[in-house]
Amino acid sequence: MKQTMLARGACLCVVAVTLLAACSSPRSSFYTLTSDAALDSTGAPLPVSVVVGPVTIPELVDRPQFVTRVSRNEVRLNEFARWGEPLRSGVADVIAADLSRLLGSPRVSVSSQTVAGTEACRVRVDILQFDSMPGDAVAIDALWTVRVTGRTALLTGRSTVREQVQGTDDAALVAAHSRALASLSRDIAAAIRRSPPA
Repeated sequence: MKQTMLARGACLCVVAVTLLAACSSPRSSFYTLTSDAALDSTGAPLPVSVVVGPVTIPELVDRPQFVTRVSRNEVRLNEFARWGEPLRSGVADVIAADLSRLLGSPRVSVSSQTVAGTEACRVRVDILQFDSMPGDAVAIDALWTVRVTGRTALLTGRSTVREQVQGTDDAALVAAHSRALASLSRDIAAAIRRSPPA
C-alpha cells in the first residue's frame, strides 16, 4: 500500500509539473536599434554641432510591442517582442550616432541631452511610415528638415527606404530597421555637407 501511495504521489507531481509548464507563457524579448558601425565619414571631418530632435513616429507603432504588417489593412502586435526603450528615443539616438560618424563630428546629440540654442544645426525627423514585414523587408518613409543657425531657409528632404530582412527572427527585423535608419542618416548628412554652417 505504501508503494501504491508513493506511485500515486509521483504521478501527481508529474501531472502538476506538466500543467505548470503548459500554463507558463513565453518570456518577452527586448530589442534596441543600433547605429551602423560600418558607416564612414563621407568627406573631411565636419566638426559641426548638430542636435537631433524632435523625432516623431506614427501612433500605430508608438508602443512597446513590435507591430508587424500582415497585409495592407492588417497589423499584428507581438506581445513577446518588445522595444527596450521608447521607439521615438531609439530612432533619435541612432540617427544622432549615425550622423556623428558620417560627419566626423563628436558634437552630435539628441535634443534631450543639450541646451537649446547651442547647436549649429537642428534636425527634425517626422517618420511617416515604420513598417515591419518579418522575413521580408522593413520600410521607412521620413520627412526631415535641417535648420542651420543664422539662416532662414531650411534644408528639407524626404527619404523612402526599403531594406531586406536577412533572417526570419525578430533580431533580423531590428537589424534591417537599423540599416534603413542609416540610409536616412546618409541623406541628412549629405544635405548638411552641401550647405554647412558658416
